[in-house]
Amino acid sequence: MLPISRPRMPSMLLWQGWRRRVAGAGLVLAMAASQTGCSILSPLPLWELAKGTATIATGAMSKGSTSASNTIYHLHPQFKDVCIEYNPQAEVTDMVPLLQTVLRDHGIESRVYERFVLQPQCEVWLRYVAEVEWALPPLEDQYKLNVSAFSLKLQQANGLVLSSSDYRDNGFLGRGKWASTRDKLKPVVSALLTGFQ
Repeated sequence: MLPISRPRMPSMLLWQGWRRRVAGAGLVLAMAASQTGCSILSPLPLWELAKGTATIATGAMSKGSTSASNTIYHLHPQFKDVCIEYNPQAEVTDMVPLLQTVLRDHGIESRVYERFVLQPQCEVWLRYVAEVEWALPPLEDQYKLNVSAFSLKLQQANGLVLSSSDYRDNGFLGRGKWASTRDKLKPVVSALLTGFQ
């Protein structure tokens, strides 16, 4: 014969469910307390989510693509080499090597010459000016040197302007403000050589 089980009282069922919940919560708290360093448990999960979203959004906006502006282009014969006039006041240490690299990507070789020094006969000259600023990147606590503007100009040896193009950042969170100098130069050199922004 089968043993007859007594039906449980409703109060006993409530007591057992409550004990399980307390034991589960205690286990989670014990695991959280045993963590050292950073924990994925936070008393303010919405705040953490907002900070993470802001980090991603500002990074995407500030390191986004850059564009050329104020491009002027006069029709002229194609050329395969250019002389770059070094500008010591431009305060951007990697400007000339990056200019040479971007020009080489377009199939144009270049040589660099000091300003006001006896210069060789070059058919086309590239002259530039650049501005830098110390600025605070979004969500960082250290200032960094940033190329905020530059202008490139192609000229014939007699001074006739063949083309010119500029870059200027758009303020604190402007697109591309914190992009690399090379990423800022690419569209400007392309506009300088083709006339298209």
